[in-house]
Amino acid sequence: MTKQLETSVAIEQQPSGTLLPQPASRSNGKRLLWFLVIPALLACFAVVTADARRATNKSLAATTKTLAVQNVNVIHAELGSPVTDLTVPGTVQAFSESPIYARINGYVGAWNADIGAHVRKGELLAVIEAPEVDQELSHARAMLAQAQANLQLATVTSARYRELIKSNSVSQQEVDNNNQNLNSQAANVQAATAEVGRLEQLQGFEKIYAPFDGVITARKTEVGDLINAGNSGLGAELFRISNINTMRVYVNVPEVYSESVASGVRATMEVASLSNREFTGAVARTSHAIAMNSRTLLTEVDVPNPKGDLFPGAYAQVHFHLLLKVVPLVLPGNTILFQAQGPQVGVVNSQNHVELRKVALGRDFGNRVEILTGISQPDAVIANPPDYLVDGMSVAVQTTQAGGK
Repeated sequence: MTKQLETSVAIEQQPSGTLLPQPASRSNGKRLLWFLVIPALLACFAVVTADARRATNKSLAATTKTLAVQNVNVIHAELGSPVTDLTVPGTVQAFSESPIYARINGYVGAWNADIGAHVRKGELLAVIEAPEVDQELSHARAMLAQAQANLQLATVTSARYRELIKSNSVSQQEVDNNNQNLNSQAANVQAATAEVGRLEQLQGFEKIYAPFDGVITARKTEVGDLINAGNSGLGAELFRISNINTMRVYVNVPEVYSESVASGVRATMEVASLSNREFTGAVARTSHAIAMNSRTLLTEVDVPNPKGDLFPGAYAQVHFHLLLKVVPLVLPGNTILFQAQGPQVGVVNSQNHVELRKVALGRDFGNRVEILTGISQPDAVIANPPDYLVDGMSVAVQTTQAGGK
């Protein structure tokens, strides 16, 4: 026990420089090793991470490229029928229609034709009483008689003075005065005659006659009504007459069919009031102008109406059998994209890129639609195009189907 204590004391009393340097050297070596290993590990981790990111980006790019190519089926449009049946609404009007006004002031003394009456040209419709005009005519005739009497006297006097001048019984001045008076009286007779003629014409307007054969469609006067001459003022129109032997039917033909509608083209017509009847007519004329607001051509179809079955103002459905100058194409209805820009179709070009083309649609046959403009028959049209189809999109054509089948 005493030796152990002595030994311990002896060891503790040794100089500190002999035993402490060995643990410090080992600690410094370990620290240096960690300073070298950690950066190396970080560098390796960075390299591995970069390689993994490059691989991920490469895979993502390949996936994106694969997804960017849309697989589509394409079809080609078929030629439609060169003949088309066009049905458009129309308005039936009388071939000739005229309001009848008075040409003289007065009161209605009698009227002889009511609404629905068939009248002939020159038939008396009404009589207007105008006593002022009658009195003016009487006065004018009296003035004419007076002028004629003065003319007769001037004629006799002038002849007498021409005989007297031969014997120098009167002066030349007196002869000239009488000759001038003769000319003046002749002019007065002409003026009085013209005034009588004017008033006789005015008096003739007291009787209202039918201007042409037709039917009275309106009567707007009664016996005793005050009549004002002319076509203005309240109640100025007395009658309205319509010639309905031939009816004018006005229709607005869409612009795309305007070239096919010409004079002589046959048309059939139906009216709601005569559902079991069909009337036949022909195009008489067109306006030769496309209306800016509706893009239609105003067309007149003349329809014979010998029995008066058709009434002015009736609504009609007019059917045209047109020979088209440009034969339209036909596509399935599911090829049309209806977007804000209007109806469009997707066409695959030679670089397998999508071209969205605006098209003009014709008749809709249910599962098929006429295409009037926008594509040609060789174009490869995308069948069942997705809504996200955009211009320039890359596509891969899978199959080609003929005629959309």
